[in-house]
Amino acid sequence: MSANFLIGLREGLEAAMIVVLLLAYLARTGRRHLVPRIWAGVGLAVAVSIGFGALLTFGPRGLTFQAQEAIGGSLSIAAVALVTWMVFWMARTSRTLGSDLRGRIDKVADGAAWGLVAAAALAVGREGLETALFLWAAAQSAGQSSSPLLGAILGLAAATGLGYLLHRGALRVNLAKFFTWTGAALIVVAGGVLAYGIHDLQEAGLLPGLQSLAFDVTAAVPPSSWYGTLLKGTLNFSPATTWLEASAWILYVVPVVGLYLYSYRRSLRRTPGETAVPSVSAAA
Repeated sequence: MSANFLIGLREGLEAAMIVVLLLAYLARTGRRHLVPRIWAGVGLAVAVSIGFGALLTFGPRGLTFQAQEAIGGSLSIAAVALVTWMVFWMARTSRTLGSDLRGRIDKVADGAAWGLVAAAALAVGREGLETALFLWAAAQSAGQSSSPLLGAILGLAAATGLGYLLHRGALRVNLAKFFTWTGAALIVVAGGVLAYGIHDLQEAGLLPGLQSLAFDVTAAVPPSSWYGTLLKGTLNFSPATTWLEASAWILYVVPVVGLYLYSYRRSLRRTPGETAVPSVSAAA
């Protein structure tokens, strides 16, 4: 639940920040009459993202166990790759995100109505599809229960509330630090999703070593215990982990977190005193 809350909060706030930037730009340029087109694009992006999540959840049903595990494992690994790319992309392009969005709005604002709707839908939809895929993968690794969904809803609700406060100018957040540290935490969560994806592929018979355990601490950390549930919910920790799962986790998390933090520190040295993502406010 905690991992899904973090995913919902982080990804939801990214989408909310995009909406805030779009609304703020329209307000500052005297084009408030175009705001409904932004909301239409946001609504379209949300609908497509929900549909994508439903397809991921219900699509594989009816297939054989091996097919479900193969699809689940492949999509989990794809989700990890996508989230990793997005975390680094956000860190690299955050300074130009506002100007890029404004440039897109200027190109389509005076054209057909669908152009602005499509621009908003694409800007927000990318975050929505990424969130749907990663939440689905994290929920699969956490087990079939309502807790992952509840955690995701709470995270998205918190992001929506923060986005509203930013829009009203009632809150200023150091988004650079927020995205930096939640990005590092997401990489750790992604490591658990990667390990689970590997386990799925082992169960599907596509990867070897299903019975070759690196450790089995089920007696000390029962999955049904509160601390077992906590470790599962925050780190996707499995008490019985194969060598291949453990190797994948270490080979992914250690270098990726190190590279991510190194990139962040290098960015700070290059532009001392400048934040990667400025605090935003749309109050006008």
